[in-house]
Amino acid sequence: MTSSPRLGLALGSGASRGWSHIGVIDALVAEGIEPDIICGTSVGAMMGAAYVAGNLDGLREWVLESHRSDVYRFLDIKFSQTGFVNVERLDRFIHDYVVDHETNIEDLPKPFLAVTTCLNTGQEIWSRSGHVAKWIRASMSMPGLFPPVREKGRWLVDGGLVNPVPVTACRALGADIVIAVNLNSDIVGKGIKPAKVSSAEEEAGLLRYLKQQAKEYSGSLFSSDQQEEEPPGLLSVVSNSINIFQDRITRSRLAGDPADVVISPRLRDVGLLEFGKAAEAMKTGEQCVARALPDIKRLIGLLEG
Repeated sequence: MTSSPRLGLALGSGASRGWSHIGVIDALVAEGIEPDIICGTSVGAMMGAAYVAGNLDGLREWVLESHRSDVYRFLDIKFSQTGFVNVERLDRFIHDYVVDHETNIEDLPKPFLAVTTCLNTGQEIWSRSGHVAKWIRASMSMPGLFPPVREKGRWLVDGGLVNPVPVTACRALGADIVIAVNLNSDIVGKGIKPAKVSSAEEEAGLLRYLKQQAKEYSGSLFSSDQQEEEPPGLLSVVSNSINIFQDRITRSRLAGDPADVVISPRLRDVGLLEFGKAAEAMKTGEQCVARALPDIKRLIGLLEG
């Protein structure tokens, strides 16, 4: 008798667009399709860990009830040497809604892996053991926004720099079928904000100007509105350049490490930290699974037969 194929779920990076992962998981489970292996990058690592740890319901409830002010509390809009995010509040959030700080990867009921990047070497690092919460934060440590995480003598940052959709990790953990969720298919060119430089800013000097740019940039993280009449501002150029990079590296990795099924929610209208559109993102994830369901069931049936 042929054993059931092991199903891997590769959850990609994408900040608040990652709430779409909840919709994907909900839709799969509703169809009786339970992933056996979960691998995630950045927000995908957080969603995957919450699911494996049995805390996805609580996280979903928080996301749907949260407001922009709840997210602003995580941000320190000031120039520090590490990043804008208040790490203590983020750690508390992970502990309360994702996984407690004492849980180790080897204690989870299903195989789980978070992808990070070694800042020292550029190497892709996979979590094999240790505290889940620490690996989640490392995988989410977007350079400049989050401080890097120290682990075994290495500084770790966002895994999206090297592997935005970790199909290879699922294969390495033994998945026969891999469903990949790509959140980077529709992000290039979104959220471009015009430069706004007043005489007051010019007189105040570089520091005040950069602070003003940071404030405007942090505001653009919450909105997908575009204004194309004026040339884009400095940080808008940087953020959209990152989007281009994410799109291209995702395409490259998926071409070299193809998944059996790729789910690509269209989330162009969801800003980087636009939590107010969580319900929309989740619904989009559910709809994408509905469209991919025939292919998923066909693959499972072929391997079971």
